[in-house]
Amino acid sequence: MDIQNKVIEIIADQAMLDPSDVTMDKTLEDLGIDSLGLVESIFAIEEAFDIQVPFNANEPDQSDFDISSVAAIVAGIQKLVAEQLS
Repeated sequence: MDIQNKVIEIIADQAMLDPSDVTMDKTLEDLGIDSLGLVESIFAIEEAFDIQVPFNANEPDQSDFDISSVAAIVAGIQKLVAEQLS
């Protein structure tokens, strides 16, 4: 499974967009994803990859997980998956 494509698919699903509309430079805000959509996206990503994302929905600014763009989210998930495999 390609991590980047799966993360984009999950984010697109939450934003009710076609995956082709979700580009790496977009922010979740650009895609119209609010805080609830973010939490649902994180849960879906955790389930899809069987990982724990270090994200606190109550204090997103205090999180160690970068959600500043789609590229940052993909990079973070790739790192978590790699850590799990090692």
